[in-house]
Amino acid sequence: MTHDRLSSLKTFFVGAVAAVGLVATSALAQDTVAVTGGRVLTGTSVIENGTVVMRGGRIVSVGTGAAPAGARVIDATGQVVAPGFVAVDSGLGGTEVSSVGGTNDLRNASNTLSAAFDVSYGLDPWSITLPVARLGGVTRAIVVPNHPGSSGGHYHEEDTAGAGAGGYHSPGLFAGQAAVIHLAEGADILVRPRVAMVAPFGEAGAGVAGGSRGGAMVLFRETLAEVRLYARNKAAYQRDDLRPLSLSRADLEALIPVAEGRMPLIITVSRAADILQVLRLAEEEGLTVILDGAEEGWLVADQIAAAGVPVLLNPVTNLPGNFERRAARMQNAAALNAAGVVIAIKGNEGSIHRARETRYNAGNAVSHGLPYEAAIAAITANPARIFGMDGQFGELRAGAAADVVIWSGDPLEPLSQPVAIFINGVEQPLESRPFLLRDRYLGGGEGVRPPAYPAQ
Repeated sequence: MTHDRLSSLKTFFVGAVAAVGLVATSALAQDTVAVTGGRVLTGTSVIENGTVVMRGGRIVSVGTGAAPAGARVIDATGQVVAPGFVAVDSGLGGTEVSSVGGTNDLRNASNTLSAAFDVSYGLDPWSITLPVARLGGVTRAIVVPNHPGSSGGHYHEEDTAGAGAGGYHSPGLFAGQAAVIHLAEGADILVRPRVAMVAPFGEAGAGVAGGSRGGAMVLFRETLAEVRLYARNKAAYQRDDLRPLSLSRADLEALIPVAEGRMPLIITVSRAADILQVLRLAEEEGLTVILDGAEEGWLVADQIAAAGVPVLLNPVTNLPGNFERRAARMQNAAALNAAGVVIAIKGNEGSIHRARETRYNAGNAVSHGLPYEAAIAAITANPARIFGMDGQFGELRAGAAADVVIWSGDPLEPLSQPVAIFINGVEQPLESRPFLLRDRYLGGGEGVRPPAYPAQ
């Protein structure tokens, strides 16, 4: 082979390798997005004139540096860049129309299934509630079951004979297990199932247990004792050689991680006295609990903080409503935060049709004494922390999911609107069914049809 031919082959191979490198670099660049020049709310801090880089569905870097070469650059000068908000105590994806029972997959009234009820199996990725919430900056949600004894639900007390080790009936103390979802378009919105168990205390718990709070507490402790008995004697249970237990085998299995403190228990409670009872119960039984509601929490904020128990709350609840919330006030969030309690702010109406108002509630909490940074954390980083997914979402930091929302202004101001929404690094459409209906009727004329709703 001549020297000229060897030189030609060398040149060819070098060029081919370079071309492959350019293609790889180009593909990488297409997957890299840099948001520059905006006021960056990381979820735990503020960076002026910041740069957020995302690639492969994750945050790569957050700081003040330049955008990587070849990346798609979004100029956010004069705008605010924030993590996607997290709707806690939510029903997103589990209910379509609240008044139509057939669309409600958040409530189970079976007398043999309570704690084992898993909302993740009934989620609807094409629910029209998801895009509406997304336009409010919500990119993740903690979907929780509703207790059948609440909001028009019902409770069965019938005994069922012959199941497991003797007859049993469900005491109805548990609503079921919660799940984490994301709100991106697509057929799979489930992030993690069975992140927490849900149970009502206070008036709702009393109603289940026969009408008294004391009855509910005794019944709850007895249930935990049965779960632990079952866990130690599964073989005897299978042989039908164990005393009759009040729960089905499915419920007993579901409650083992709760009884062992491995699965958090979301306890719906309002009255200060009930909160103290729950804290005592958690300490004595070795439970990991999350308070939901806690409208009178400010009265016992120091005790909640000392117990290291987080709170999910609606900061605009300021009317008594009933005897459980006689001391409800709009400074509740500020008082709990000042005491050192980790709080997460909820939306309205079970965070389903009004989940987009999560940011409004955070803004109201700020107007009643909650520091701005704490309010942002309460709808971003704190929910992830509370549900054991700290750093995985709810923050703009390296390694976290690329849930990024660019706002026209301060996201806690109602007039601010999202300019761009990314979930797992994928840009989402800025439309919803209400917008499509608006466009239909703005078009005027008989027979105007709305555009096809995009497949998710």
